[in-house]
Amino acid sequence: MIPFMERETHEKHHWIDKEDLLDIVTISESTPGPIAINAATFIGYKTAGFLGSVCATLGVVLPSFLIILILSFCLDKVIEFKPVAYALWGIRAGVLALIAKSFVSLFKQVKKNIFAYIMMILAFIAVCIFKLDVVIIVLSAAALGIAAYFISKKAGEKK
Repeated sequence: MIPFMERETHEKHHWIDKEDLLDIVTISESTPGPIAINAATFIGYKTAGFLGSVCATLGVVLPSFLIILILSFCLDKVIEFKPVAYALWGIRAGVLALIAKSFVSLFKQVKKNIFAYIMMILAFIAVCIFKLDVVIIVLSAAALGIAAYFISKKAGEKK
């Protein structure tokens, strides 16, 4: 989703800049709901105000909703069809590649320092090894980031 958003909103239409995209991803990942809906609402509001946010949100939600509604009536029969099962398996592999691309793209944009690297490693360990809830990780990272800001600000005042 993130590479698509970057291509459409920044590269193709120039609605937002790269920093806005990074902010959108950060906010969308920190708030409840799918990233596409949160991002569409934000981009719609930024480009056309309240009405833009409503239209963008509906534009993202309605097509998927209608497709899922239609498929729900015949899902049992469709899922047993071997080509569909293999297609879903292929889609999972494609999604993994897109997530990796998004990680690399976002990693290139983020300011890098020792604190950022430590936070990245700690978050990875917390998710993969300790299976901590993402909300706890996001809130902890935010608290540590705020603490690091004030510590660096205080250290700058002493110089």
